[in-house]
Amino acid sequence: MATRQVEKSVGSDSVEALNERLAEVFRTNIAGDVFTEDVFFDLNMPVWRFQMQGVDAFESWRRGLAPEGSGVNVLRTVPTVSGFVIEFEEFEEQQGQLLTSRKMMLCEVREGRIAEVVAYCSGEWDEALRARHAIEAPMIRA
Repeated sequence: MATRQVEKSVGSDSVEALNERLAEVFRTNIAGDVFTEDVFFDLNMPVWRFQMQGVDAFESWRRGLAPEGSGVNVLRTVPTVSGFVIEFEEFEEQQGQLLTSRKMMLCEVREGRIAEVVAYCSGEWDEALRARHAIEAPMIRA
């Protein structure tokens, strides 16, 4: 089994800056210098899992998914020894319908940029699913 080289610690200022810059990537679909060029993504959806590598692959995938970008509401960010975990809600309009999702991403940081992302997504919920959920499983906390 290969051992991974891990940074000793990522400072809280760095985590906060990367956290906001990552949210902006989802708003604009432009990665800028948030990721390393060889960034690796392991994306887990409700009934699918796929991987991709590189900034270009990620930007292309995002533009195909949400051409105009999406709204993002960061719920929390938790620093880890080698990066951070971010939880956020995403909002996008497709064919006149608002879709929402919740995501959690484990981000590994190398030299101030995100080098690896393992993401889990709730899937996209339309208005009918949100209404059904509100009736069948009302939330105790927001």
